[in-house]
Amino acid sequence: MSKRALITGITGQDGSYLAEHLLDQGYQVWGLCRGQANPRKDRIAKLIPELSFVDGDLMDQGSLVSAVDLVQPDEVYNLGAISFVPMSWQQPELVTEVNGTGVLRMLEAVRMVSGLTKSSGGGPPRGQIRFYQASSSEMYGKVAESPQRETTSFHPRSPYGVAKAFGHYITQNYRESYGMYGVSGILFNHESPRRGAEFVTRKISLAVSQIKLGLMDKLHLGNLDAERDWGFAGDYVRAMHLMLQQEQPGDYVVGTGAMHRVRDAARIAFEHIGLDWQEHVVVDPGLVRPAEVETLCADSGNARRELGWEPEVDFEQLMRMMVESDLRQASRERDYRQLLATGSW
Repeated sequence: MSKRALITGITGQDGSYLAEHLLDQGYQVWGLCRGQANPRKDRIAKLIPELSFVDGDLMDQGSLVSAVDLVQPDEVYNLGAISFVPMSWQQPELVTEVNGTGVLRMLEAVRMVSGLTKSSGGGPPRGQIRFYQASSSEMYGKVAESPQRETTSFHPRSPYGVAKAFGHYITQNYRESYGMYGVSGILFNHESPRRGAEFVTRKISLAVSQIKLGLMDKLHLGNLDAERDWGFAGDYVRAMHLMLQQEQPGDYVVGTGAMHRVRDAARIAFEHIGLDWQEHVVVDPGLVRPAEVETLCADSGNARRELGWEPEVDFEQLMRMMVESDLRQASRERDYRQLLATGSW
């Protein structure tokens, strides 16, 4: 009998890649969606028609209990979150409710359906629902050491990072308090052609495609010297799955271990279409974060040794992949507009 997985955040970048990976592994996959009329649900259903859906909302405890009880999953992947960090300064209470308290609600739903009351002291019971929490490198914030590992202390520099730290610790607490098989993946930045347009790597690839086609001329960016450990989302969802296949639960840092500046991302993207990035990039002070996280770099040694995980796509390949995808889409849209304008069908 095939395993069942329930994914929150199914309509996002990670949710879509994870769903595809689990389906390839022979799982039945359910996605939690807030409302059947959700337009993003329609998009993901067209991309991955084998998915099933269940109603639920990370801000509604009862709906989560009902969803978990209906699906009866073997594994729950809690990827649902408001993931754009700058928004957390604009709506800190909402981000905290979803990214922090939402984790607690999901854990409670799993605990209640599993019938867990207290820790048995002998490890997770056989057959228990296994829970994955999407933690974030943003929890490290003002880093205490570099590279960052599982034991590095947290000093988040945004409401987003603070909320994610709560989600991380409450997952750890449920593991210790109830014997729940709960793990957190401390994932460093991971991108793809499915990344939201508000994120800097996708903002760059979208702009480059528009500039290549002569549809715009300048790209406005914030701190060009901010450094990140960027990888490919399709690689990182493999690590999520591997974490839930281990005999004992544990938290893992997942990243490439290679740092790149925002200016590097811009340079690679523009070079791919034969242009000089410095002629098109404008530094906009209004796009700089109130409290910047300057340097994030993963020490994913434990994930590599214990999970057997390795990233397969490097940063230059990733940026070129994103540019090519956005260039194809922009070309199709341009051609369609031209057809409409000329009436040439």
